[in-house]
Order: sequence, then C-alpha cells, then structure tokens
Amino acid sequence: MIMKKLLSYFNDLIALFFPELCAACGRSLYRNERVICTNCIYHLPQTNFHCDPENKMARQLWGRFPFVQTIAFLYFRKGNRIQNLMHQLKYKKNTETGIRLGELYAYELKRSEHFKRADLIIPVPLHPAKFRKRGYNQSECIANGMSVFLNIPVSTNNLIRHENTETQTKKSRYARYENLINAFSIKDRAEFIHKHIMLVDDVMTTGATLEACSIKLLEIEGAEISICTIAYAE
Repeated sequence: MIMKKLLSYFNDLIALFFPELCAACGRSLYRNERVICTNCIYHLPQTNFHCDPENKMARQLWGRFPFVQTIAFLYFRKGNRIQNLMHQLKYKKNTETGIRLGELYAYELKRSEHFKRADLIIPVPLHPAKFRKRGYNQSECIANGMSVFLNIPVSTNNLIRHENTETQTKKSRYARYENLINAFSIKDRAEFIHKHIMLVDDVMTTGATLEACSIKLLEIEGAEISICTIAYAE
C-alpha cells in the first residue's frame, strides 16, 4: 500500500514537470484521462451515421460499388478538434491517438442496435515505401483500437498496396480513382471468401481510395464490404 502511494506521488510529480497533453486541444490531461481529455471527448462532433443507412457519406458512395453500410464517427472541418487529432495521428507519430479514436468509436457502435457486425477489419494499406517513411499505418492504429472493443480480428497483410501512386490532393474524384484503380492486390483470396469485411480509414473525402480497395475485395466470392472511417470531410 505504501509503495503504491509513493508511486502515485512520483507519477504526479513527473506529470507536474512533463504533463501529458490532450491530442485535440493541447491542455494537460488529468490522471484518469488518456490521449484525449474528457471535455474534448464530450464535444466531439459525432455524425451518428451508424443510425442512418441513408446518411450523406453513404449517398456519396451510392452507385460506385455495393456495400452493407458506410459510417464515420466524426465530422472533419478545418480548424476543429478533429483536424488537430488527424494531424497528431498522421504527422506527429502519435499512434495512441488512432487507437483511442478507434476505441471511442467502437464503444458507440457496440451499444448501437443499428450497427451490422463484420467478420474482419481491414485497414486501408499503405505502400511499403510510405510505411517505412512514416513508421506505421494510421488506419491500422484505428483498426486495432476498434478490434479490442468489437472483438473482431484485424487483417493487415493480405490486402496490399503495390503501387506508390502520385499525390491525390489536387485531383478530382474520378482522377483519384483512375490513379488508384490498379494500386491494390490480394495475396490470399481464400481468407476473404464469404466474409463481411469492414474497411477502415482515417478520413473520407472523395472516397476514391476506399472505392478502389472495395472493388478489389468484391472480386472475391461472397465478400461483402462495409466502410468505416473516423472522420468525414463535408
């Protein structure tokens, strides 16, 4: 008991000089907070897309490929907390941000009677060169966080990105899709036969990457696709 109290005091002293900061707002975290402070969690701009099969993200993908459900956790808007979180995840090597966001979303989905459970979670893969440069796949961090709460396994080495396509930033939706159409392949098709696959990414903008991945996966016998992202850019 004495050792536990001493350890607690020591941790408090460390936190005083080297505080852990909220990835969204930059304020110091309290003892029982992790990665994102309680205030930011409370004010996250949730979409509730999982309660509406005809949500705006789903409508954006209608007619492009068949899917079971298309959902996103939060709205992405420039200058809001979500932009800060995505920046921390993608460019500041804060992998815990992705895991925490995945956990928070999975918690909401697990409580929802509208959510259709999948057999597998697949994070959108990075090209090996980009993976080596970044050191991790941000979508895989999200997938791992979701997997724990939903008890759904993650597959990370079967859907692969074998073409390192040029930047997508200034391209139209169709140009992005053309740039990606042959960028993905599957090593072992048997793993995905008759599986409902949840394809996970960080942010959906045009949906071109998710479309290219989904069309490749839908070539497999009996495969079904659901799309899940942490953020949706309006």
